[in-house]
Amino acid sequence: MDKTAIKEIDSKLWEEYQETHSPRIRNKILMAYLDIVKINARKMQAVYKNHAELEDIVNQGVIALIDCIDKYDYRRGVQFDSYASIRVRGSIIDYIRKQDWVPRSIRKKSIDIERACMDLQNELSRAPTDDELAARMGMQVEEMNHMIGEMQGFMVLSYEELLQDNLDDSEEHKSSIKTPEQVLQTDELKRVIANSIDELSEKEKTVISLYYYEELKLKEIAFVLGLTESRISQLHSKALMKLKCRVGGYMRE
Repeated sequence: MDKTAIKEIDSKLWEEYQETHSPRIRNKILMAYLDIVKINARKMQAVYKNHAELEDIVNQGVIALIDCIDKYDYRRGVQFDSYASIRVRGSIIDYIRKQDWVPRSIRKKSIDIERACMDLQNELSRAPTDDELAARMGMQVEEMNHMIGEMQGFMVLSYEELLQDNLDDSEEHKSSIKTPEQVLQTDELKRVIANSIDELSEKEKTVISLYYYEELKLKEIAFVLGLTESRISQLHSKALMKLKCRVGGYMRE
C-alpha cells in the first residue's frame, strides 16, 4: 500500500468525509488503499485465471473498497486496512462463486476425496498419508495426485469460503463485545488451523508459505523448488484439502 498516502489519512479526514461524503476525499482514501484490491486479486488468481479477467476482479474489489469507505466508522478503533481487506476478499470470493464455472465432475471428485480424507482423519486421529488416501479412493497415488491437481482452483475457492465463513472479522463482529465463549472459539479455531499446517509435509508447508505469505505465483514457486508447475498445483491442492478437512471436522464437532 502507499504508506506515504496512508499517513495522510487521519481521523480528521475520516471525520470530514463522514460529514461531507466529498468525492474528492473518498477518491483520496481510495487511492491510498487501492493496493488492498490488487493484493487480494493476485492472491485469488489461481482460482479465476481461466474463468474471469483480472480487470473484472479488480473492478469488483474496487466497488467493495468504496463500500468499505462509505461504511467505515473510524471511532470504533478498527484498523481500516484489516476491515477492508476482509470485505474486499469476501466480495471477490462471492463474485467468483456466482460465476458457477466449476464442472459437476470436479465438484463430485472434490466431495468424494474430501469425504475419504475426513473419514480417515477421524479413524486415524491424524492426517492420512498419500498411500492411505489413495487406497481408500481405490486408485494409485499418481492417479490421485493428478485428480487433486485438476481441482486446484476449486480447492482454493472452497478453502477460502470456509475461512471467510468462520473467521469473519467484519466491522460489526470486531466492534461488538464478544462473550468469553466467542473469544475462546475464535482462538481455538486459529489454533486448529496452525496445528493443521504443522501436520503438512515439508513440501506442502513450503508451498503454502510461499503462496500465502510470500505471495508467489505457482509458476514462481515451481522455479524456486525446482519442480513442475503441475506438481506445485498438486501439492497446493492437497495441502488445502487436508486443511479444509481438519478445519471442517473441527467445525462439525
